[in-house]
Amino acid sequence: MHDVLCMYYSRTGNTKQVMEEIAQALDAEIVELRDGVPRSGWRGWLRCGMDAMRKSCAPVLPFETQRRLENYSLVILGTPVWAGRCSSIVRSFLQQRGGKLKNVAYVITRGSEDRCEEVYEQMDRYVPNGHRFAGSLRVGSVGHAFWQEEFLRQAREFLEQEQ
Repeated sequence: MHDVLCMYYSRTGNTKQVMEEIAQALDAEIVELRDGVPRSGWRGWLRCGMDAMRKSCAPVLPFETQRRLENYSLVILGTPVWAGRCSSIVRSFLQQRGGKLKNVAYVITRGSEDRCEEVYEQMDRYVPNGHRFAGSLRVGSVGHAFWQEEFLRQAREFLEQEQ
């Protein structure tokens, strides 16, 4: 196992699917982030959009990793895009712990054709060195497999340089 950590939040399962595939391809540890706020159904969907617009963040529930966050060569954060922003759960994680991440990459999942790359800059506000690379994926789209493989190529190249 590489010293890679994949962390994600997924409301519908799309981000979870993508992050599980990436973690398996990189032989990485995987952790799901949660905040304990009900987010299912149409009320949950509405709550997510409102949280994104207000930039509000409930604290992330405790989670366990095999190492301290700062000891991973790479932390890959996966988030859905909500109203043009990263999920409030991932934003909360970044506010609480982003300063401990030495090398981070982002995977955003989206429902629209817009690549939503401005989300990377929003997330970089909480990470001292910004992100090393990122991928914007739309599950089920024609280019999904290509862009996911491109993200994995960048991850492998980064990890080779780190050794």
